Amino acid sequence: MEDRFEAGIELKGSEVKSLRMNQASLKESFALVRDSEVFLVNSYIAPYEDANRFNHDPRRERKLLLNRREIKKLVGKSKIRGYTLVPVRIYFKRGLAKLEFAVGKGKKFFDKREDIKRRDVEREINKALKRKQR
Repeated sequence: MEDRFEAGIELKGSEVKSLRMNQASLKESFALVRDSEVFLVNSYIAPYEDANRFNHDPRRERKLLLNRREIKKLVGKSKIRGYTLVPVRIYFKRGLAKLEFAVGKGKKFFDKREDIKRRDVEREINKALKRKQR
């Protein structure tokens, strides 16, 4: 992770209530720059049960609120091949929902192979330990 940014999130009322109840997930989500605007894509905010028919779509794209200078910086960074805008956390600051995200570089192929090997070794160790406990 190279640079970190803080952005406001454009939310609906039911989304804010779900966030306050810690019912959100940033797994597999990312930020995207489109038409000089930044959007949070594929994030999940659970529907608020008491909102009934006024509820929101849990996986909708949400606009991130940044100033023009920060957006220009992000456009430059995201154009470089291999760089992605990765959300780190959602939190409240003085009553407003904020998203912290970073500019990250994806793994190279050989890095992925090392992780796969490490995962396989851990899986084998866990299997052996389970067999031994029986």
